[in-house]
Amino acid sequence: MAVHAKRYTVYLDPDLHKALRLKAAETSRSVSDLVNEAVGESLAEDAEDLGAFEERVSEPLISYDEMVKRLKKDGRI
Repeated sequence: MAVHAKRYTVYLDPDLHKALRLKAAETSRSVSDLVNEAVGESLAEDAEDLGAFEERVSEPLISYDEMVKRLKKDGRI
């Protein structure tokens, strides 16, 4: 089955758009291809983060103050 692309309007900062166009030209890829890749990578990172949260759900919670105390005790800050 063929994958059909969806058309979508996205408004970019002019400097970001210029950089994206330049990268597309230098890499012989389309702007759409670069945007699709970047969005896919971002969503994959989100999925990885969610997986890490699920793995740590049973860990006890500590307060910010307690974390700062631990970091000081360990000589990290």
